[in-house]
Amino acid sequence: MAKVRAAITGVGAYLPEYRLTNEELSKMVDTSDEWIMQRIGIKERRILKEEGKATSDMGAWAVQNLLEKTGTAPEEVDMLICATITPDMVLPATGNIIAHKANIHNAWSFDLNAACSGFIFALSTATQFIESGRYKKVVIVAAEKMSSIINYEDRTTCPLFGDGAAAVLVEPTTEDLGVVDYINRVDGLGRYHLHIKAGGSLKPASMETVQNKEHYLYQEGQAVFKAAVSSMADVAAEIMEKNNLTAHDIAWLVPHQANMRIIEATAKRMNISKDKVMINIRRYGNTTAATIPLCLFDYEKQLKKGDNVVLAAFGAGFTWGSCYLKWAYDPQ
Repeated sequence: MAKVRAAITGVGAYLPEYRLTNEELSKMVDTSDEWIMQRIGIKERRILKEEGKATSDMGAWAVQNLLEKTGTAPEEVDMLICATITPDMVLPATGNIIAHKANIHNAWSFDLNAACSGFIFALSTATQFIESGRYKKVVIVAAEKMSSIINYEDRTTCPLFGDGAAAVLVEPTTEDLGVVDYINRVDGLGRYHLHIKAGGSLKPASMETVQNKEHYLYQEGQAVFKAAVSSMADVAAEIMEKNNLTAHDIAWLVPHQANMRIIEATAKRMNISKDKVMINIRRYGNTTAATIPLCLFDYEKQLKKGDNVVLAAFGAGFTWGSCYLKWAYDPQ
């Protein structure tokens, strides 16, 4: 009997219209276009400005775009996984809200918090449910309203992040396609270098935490950069070695879009030329869990059935991971 694999069969996305450029940002905080481009590689980022709109709205719009593109009825979806670190609220799960807004009523859903590695962790999870034979159509939606947790007076973090959402449909296949292998890792010691100090059970919200701006993202840049470069490059190289892949075998590297220097270091470690690396950080910045599926969305027309694709990410926690898949469909 042929082995059942989990394959991505469609990609949808939503990006807010508002573009926060480096020029505008330099009027808000002590920075410049030259500084940001040289050190990070971001020119602009999208920001969700609409009053009363949240992560779930972007996620639902991305899911609706996905279902329309793939000709999938909402009632056909068995399961929805939402990768996010910017939930609408502590409870209920944002995945539940997205499912409701996208008219998905026959599925169960949950949130997965792995920061920038969220999409890879979610794809690994969806793969297990598909391979078990229990589910036929799983939607993964990665959605982030990073502007809601960024202090725009902090020049070390505010240039980095943007808002956006992307979704993929995962279905079973018996062809030699889909997810072949993945490696996921965490190191809880990394929490000291990248976190939000208050708002959880350790330090509940209070007048003091709000006044001290402890509900914004805190990052020790050098420590995070050093860990990201080594971990993301190592895990991408490891999955190549584990599956006997050479640079020649790989059609695309899809790296998390955090920093151009991290992207370049990962590609160099894998001996992958820049023309095989998906890059859109210049236009969107770091959308955390959404960066990898947004790359797949942007490059979808260049992907061909059977292409060997390697995904790699590193995020807060620390979390990091890599996934090797064979692309399942040709451009439309």
